[in-house]
Amino acid sequence: MKTLKELQERIQISFKQEALLEQAFTHASYVNENRSKGSKHYERLEFLGDAVLELTVSDYLFNRFPERPEGQLTKLRAACVCEGALVVYAKELNLSDYFRIGRGEENAGGRTRDALVADIFEAFIGAMYLSEGIDCVRSFLGKVIFPKIDDGTFEANNDYKTLLQEWLQKDGDISISYEILSENGPAHDKAFQVRLVVNGEPQSIGEGRTKKTAEQSAAQAALASYQSQEKNS
Repeated sequence: MKTLKELQERIQISFKQEALLEQAFTHASYVNENRSKGSKHYERLEFLGDAVLELTVSDYLFNRFPERPEGQLTKLRAACVCEGALVVYAKELNLSDYFRIGRGEENAGGRTRDALVADIFEAFIGAMYLSEGIDCVRSFLGKVIFPKIDDGTFEANNDYKTLLQEWLQKDGDISISYEILSENGPAHDKAFQVRLVVNGEPQSIGEGRTKKTAEQSAAQAALASYQSQEKNS
């Protein structure tokens, strides 16, 4: 397991309140299995981090695109802070390497579950805000998110189901369907796992907090795979 000290050195931010950083990377399952340690889990920080991300990204978009109407800014912000985008940021930073998680959750593959990986990023931002302040968060996002906004990463059509359908059906009609493999968690925090099926053959698997986002995740993975195969053929 990598240490949080290594993470701070890598991102060049030294947290004044390291307990908050530790909390951001602690899952409830770890707390339950290690009650004697008195650890706190990340969920309150995730709540705060979600709001901080909304504010900082909204502020950046408002100033970056002064001519755009509210509707366009809202859609662009949604693309920047959706679960899929958060997973990308977290994976680029290898945040799951620092996550303290219970044995049961670990064995169930929780460390790689998209919904949980996205939560880690939000909790991390929440801890950064409380420890280092909003200016530090803005500076950090200026390296992680804002360059992606500037280069148009979020401007493209993000309806991967439609893009996949168009890609596959350019050579004729193809049957595409999505199967729910699992549905876990309480009503307020569901986790869906969906499998894409093309012409009766199972393809990629996607995860998300709703069936729709899980389907989009599966379609995105399949589209990337098909495009890569064509490029290398």
